[in-house]
Amino acid sequence: MKIAVIGGGPGGLYFSILTKKAMPDCQIDIYERNKPDDSFGFGVVFSDETLGEFLKRDMESYELIRSKFAYWDDIIVARDGEQVSIAGNGFCGCSRKTLLQLLQQRCLEEGVNLHFEQNIDDLSQYEDADIILASDGIGSGIRTQYEKEFGTKIVLKKNRFVWLGSTKPLDAFTYFFRTTPHGSIVAHSYQYEEGMSTWIFECSNETWENLGFEVTNEEDTIAKISELFKEELDGHPLISNKSHWRQFPHVTNEKWHHKNIVLLGDAKATAHYSIGSGTKLAMDCAIGLSDAVIANPKDVSAAFEQYDKSRRNPVEMIQYAALVSLDWFENMDRNIQHPFYQFAFGCMTRSKKVTFENLRLRDYTFTDKVLTEFNRNNENKLLPAAFSSFQLRNLQLSNRIVMSPMGQYIAVDGLVNDWHLVHYGSRATGGVGLIIAEMTAVSETGRITLGCAGLYNKDQAIAWKKTTDFIHQNTSTKIAVQLGHSGRKGATKKPWEAPNTPLESSWELISASAIAYNEKFAIPKAMSLEDMKTVCDQFVQATIYADQAGFDMIELQAHHGFLLASFLSPLTNTRTDAYGGSIENRLKYPLMVFNAMRSVFPIEKPMSVRISATDWAENGISEEDVIIIAESFKKAGADIINVSTGNTVVQQKPLTGRMWQTPFADAVRNTVHIPTITAGYIQDIDQINTILLNGRADLVALGRPLLADAYFVRNAQAYEQLETTDLPKQYQAGKSHLYPLKAAERKQLEGIKKALKPKSNKK
Repeated sequence: MKIAVIGGGPGGLYFSILTKKAMPDCQIDIYERNKPDDSFGFGVVFSDETLGEFLKRDMESYELIRSKFAYWDDIIVARDGEQVSIAGNGFCGCSRKTLLQLLQQRCLEEGVNLHFEQNIDDLSQYEDADIILASDGIGSGIRTQYEKEFGTKIVLKKNRFVWLGSTKPLDAFTYFFRTTPHGSIVAHSYQYEEGMSTWIFECSNETWENLGFEVTNEEDTIAKISELFKEELDGHPLISNKSHWRQFPHVTNEKWHHKNIVLLGDAKATAHYSIGSGTKLAMDCAIGLSDAVIANPKDVSAAFEQYDKSRRNPVEMIQYAALVSLDWFENMDRNIQHPFYQFAFGCMTRSKKVTFENLRLRDYTFTDKVLTEFNRNNENKLLPAAFSSFQLRNLQLSNRIVMSPMGQYIAVDGLVNDWHLVHYGSRATGGVGLIIAEMTAVSETGRITLGCAGLYNKDQAIAWKKTTDFIHQNTSTKIAVQLGHSGRKGATKKPWEAPNTPLESSWELISASAIAYNEKFAIPKAMSLEDMKTVCDQFVQATIYADQAGFDMIELQAHHGFLLASFLSPLTNTRTDAYGGSIENRLKYPLMVFNAMRSVFPIEKPMSVRISATDWAENGISEEDVIIIAESFKKAGADIINVSTGNTVVQQKPLTGRMWQTPFADAVRNTVHIPTITAGYIQDIDQINTILLNGRADLVALGRPLLADAYFVRNAQAYEQLETTDLPKQYQAGKSHLYPLKAAERKQLEGIKKALKPKSNKK
């Protein structure tokens, strides 16, 4: 087999070493446009996990790299003179130039042919190769030539960054944050060899412009940054190496191969440097491609398919984590307002790969500081965040775990029954801090299905009171009701009958505009002013009934494309009157309804509004719209915003995953400065604690986890070994069994996590 490797970066070199070592008869030629000792950038970073993989694959490469790296176990987060060190993080830094020289040495030892100062743009010179490996970097000429075939997409991210070096010695990987009158700027810094360290400076484009930086003016860049970070640099100079300001290019390719060409490294996919180096990603993929070629020496297509199959998911997971991490840095100005330890915790857990428990196992002294700061008003300074109290007006919640409004679809004529009593009663005895009962219709034609609960007559209020009385008399749980109107999504069959399918005999649907939800649904009537007054009056009457029914709080339904939400989104509101057009106009009717409800609901009881913070569809509601919506409801007297997303239109394309909606709650909470509730694939107490300690939300709502486990909270209390007084006396005896069981399970889980932690590669 003959292989032409285009680009002599770490990925191409390492692929060549591994493949030539396993297939000595294979001819591998590496073609590089630069000289052997040319290098752009300063240091690269590897984790203990990555180094362990190098050890398994090629001991000689591992020993060479290990002989030249700087190792650290701590990460330091510093902000304007304050700093904290977090132990238990194994990383090494290595000079990029040194790494290239070591890998070049290994290539020569294995018999790989190296060609430098080559014109690599003419592919015809490699036409006799069985495989052409394009590892020619972010600006890959080969990928660009076949970008349609590869399905290349390049998105420039918002922040500006510049890569510099310094002689400043560093004992740990350090994030230096500086606040300036023009915004925040951070230095990602680490030592990669004795007497040399890498400094990547990053800030928003607005801050960059306000500070007067220029893209290619290296002298000016160094002068300004040296002044901003003079305390951190401690008299040491900054060093440039074609150090121009850039925006990070997020590169993806739908296909990684075309004919006999295959992509590797930054040509294939990029991951933001805040979660590790692109070099690591390139070398991981080099291992995967080499394995595939070795397994299929006579079938290039099969090798490429194996490569894609084995590496596609890991690469996309890393890219997703990198984007989440990048989002945190793109919102530095929002995050930096947090108390210091909360800020540092947010920095450490920004990509969602690391959680509170991960950090606690690495360095409990740090997580103790985080908890103590969070619990500054509590006697128990180490109380788990989820079990701290929270107050809205006169409503005191015993913990921060909320039951999401999950429809049961089993009411008859809007009347709740014994199912609802047992359903909500069991979650209350199960210890949930706040129950938000299912969407409850304000009128008969405001129901989603025939099984939806209602609060449009006195009998329904009396039926609900049976449940609220049980909860108040037997538990410390509080209960709210979500009042809503289905709008254009009404008159549907129950989910287990046929989801998003209209009833055979429907009532007239209404919405902001005459746009059907999907092709099966009838076109709704665009609401007239008279319709709007009628529905507003129905919300007011339902509010009065909710108070009579004993609810502690009301949540207004203005999400997921239902009636009030249909006014908020430009995809469902095309009105040309005073209630359409600008976001201020689209807000008028939902605000009118909220104000009318607030005026008749007791002043000591709080109200929430649930909104969709994105439609996950082109030309949908914008982030700016969402901030205006939240600010307007706050001004109108909303006490908390329940932040959801999507389900506005059928053509949505949501990006789901663990804790996937928390960034939206974070944006509302920390921009508008109003408490928020978050939800979305949150599955365990560790995730809940992590979200709360991050300051991303104030309450965490669970839907499906509480459907499957009414005693989720009790199990979590036992897992945390939390002594609680709110367990009903009838159940107290069960603690003697549950608490030791959960303690043993946690000990076993922590033991597994410790055992799986990569071995230290410290010299």
